[in-house]
Amino acid sequence: MSSSPAAAVLRAARFESLGLSPEFVRILARRGISETLPIQALCIPDALAGRDVSGKAPTGSGKTLAFALPMAARLAKGRSKRPTGLVLAPTRELAAQIAAELSPLAAARGLRVHAFYGGVGYSPQLKALRTGIDIAVACPGRLEDLMAGGHVVLDEVGCVVVDEADRMADMGFLPAVRRILDLTRSDRQTLLFSATLDGDVDVLVRRYQRNPVRHEVDSEEDVSQMTHRFHYVAHDERVATCAKIIADTGTSIVFVRTRHGADRLVRQLGKLGVVAAAIHGDRSQAQRERALQSFSSGSVRALVATDVAARGIHVDDVACVIHFDLSEEPKDYVHRSGRTARAGAAGVSIALVSHEQRGAADKLLAALDLSPEMVGDVPTRSGQHTPSVAPARPPHSNRGGQGRRRRGAPTPSRTRR
Repeated sequence: MSSSPAAAVLRAARFESLGLSPEFVRILARRGISETLPIQALCIPDALAGRDVSGKAPTGSGKTLAFALPMAARLAKGRSKRPTGLVLAPTRELAAQIAAELSPLAAARGLRVHAFYGGVGYSPQLKALRTGIDIAVACPGRLEDLMAGGHVVLDEVGCVVVDEADRMADMGFLPAVRRILDLTRSDRQTLLFSATLDGDVDVLVRRYQRNPVRHEVDSEEDVSQMTHRFHYVAHDERVATCAKIIADTGTSIVFVRTRHGADRLVRQLGKLGVVAAAIHGDRSQAQRERALQSFSSGSVRALVATDVAARGIHVDDVACVIHFDLSEEPKDYVHRSGRTARAGAAGVSIALVSHEQRGAADKLLAALDLSPEMVGDVPTRSGQHTPSVAPARPPHSNRGGQGRRRRGAPTPSRTRR
């Protein structure tokens, strides 16, 4: 085990100092990117050197460039039906956005990228495979369908990335991931990124990586600009409160529990003058892509989503995440909240809590060890209501009211070999 570089060095690193080609540096500069984020500074040098890497970092921490740049730099060209690089992603939206991020980098070396996922027709994907692609970005289910039909062969894949591995486990995809990895080259480079590296994810590390270097950026490092707020409100006032929050804060992603609830909330917000679009499992891929595009372009002010989209939505500059329905699991709250305050930007995560949900809210806060701002009439356990804007938990909790690491705590970035 070796110690990590100083956090200040990580934040100050420039991409040209990591051994990347000038062409890649120019491509990033045209996007206004010149300095690395911590996970990028940690992972890119080892990945460029051909090492297997396990990267632990929260969503929104810049993981895509951490594997996209080394992959584009190192891969050779593929052949018809035989890519040389493979990225596995749990959701359609994430696969599409990884492909979009990878494509200009790969094109600088004459490499072709294509995304493969369900919910759309096979014809464009089959045509791309026949023509020949170099990097496939795929959801496991669609990739296995294509493999079963003989449309893609993985025996020349020399680099595999498993992104959002913990989400893969949550969605039951790990058996498919293992079957896919078993069909790639035995001497491949394997890069694995996840918010956690234990449990089922550790099985992938032990079975499919060779002496991996392990880099970690703790979640506190990336939520330092996030404000957490629990807004206590009567159940029948939630829609109006939600509309006002969106009007006050700007572009927002609103999470609800059910697909029907998402469609209903879009209609209700529309009546209050808030243009919104829904994204959930009953929407076709084309509908989901249109909703995301409208949201990204600003023509839609709010995106109303179920938890199926919690890990798949990657949109820059989301001002606010609103938990219209309180999440039942702590990890769902974290995944939802990760849509804002991404890559060091500021953002706010607001949970709308009806008075009947006080007990559930207390359990969630205890599990998260979180001290949010409290807004509204907070019900006491006796049933009375106490107006409050003070933190719900003591100030000595290991996160402050804005999710900040307390002064004097250990530096969050570390490296393990």
